Amino acid sequence: MTDAHTARTIVGIIGNVISFGLFCSPVPTMIKIWKMKSVSEFKPDPYIATVLNCMMWSFYGLPFVQPDSLLVITINGTGLFMELVYVTIFFIFATSAVRRKITIAMVIELIFMSVVIFCTLYFLHTTKQRSMLIGIMCIVFNVIMYASPLTVMKLVIKTKSVKYMPFFLSLASFMNGVVWVIYACLKFDPYILIPNGLGSLSGLVQLILYATYYKTTNWNDEDEDKEKRFSNAEIELGRA
Repeated sequence: MTDAHTARTIVGIIGNVISFGLFCSPVPTMIKIWKMKSVSEFKPDPYIATVLNCMMWSFYGLPFVQPDSLLVITINGTGLFMELVYVTIFFIFATSAVRRKITIAMVIELIFMSVVIFCTLYFLHTTKQRSMLIGIMCIVFNVIMYASPLTVMKLVIKTKSVKYMPFFLSLASFMNGVVWVIYACLKFDPYILIPNGLGSLSGLVQLILYATYYKTTNWNDEDEDKEKRFSNAEIELGRA
């Protein structure tokens, strides 16, 4: 039992490191926005969505919801802080219309999260009940967030170009999914296993597409396309 616990802890720490790298993927975009003093064509939607996702997973990892899940809290708590910083940067340099959109979205998320927390703690009285409800909700949110990488993969197949699908992000996404799948299997947790199983499968498909279409990719005007590549990079965030 001790060996399994130690192995799970080590795997969880590795997962934290890889997930942290994924949470850092928008940094080039943020630097560009800061330098331009404008959000240009970048959208705040991925960051807003990831804020809610991280809040849900952080709540899931609490001892009175899913015991022995400290490493789920650490990475998603860190991710939540980073995503809030990204949203703040967007808010500072966005137009008034975008600021209004961000404000409304964040208020809705806070209200939603408050309702979820209240209902979970007030109506459900065992960790099994609580972890099942929040776990299912986390799975649903993760599946919804996979719509973005599917869009990028469709673009790769259509254009026969991997220019807009960064290799290292795809590799990190695959590794992240695999590590958290192992973590979930060491002490069986279907709510971590299912979304990360899907995530590792998504990452594997991206790597296969990269190998398939790398030679047919036109790498000219690469600098011109960096914005789109960075924009498409914010697709694999917030998984436990």
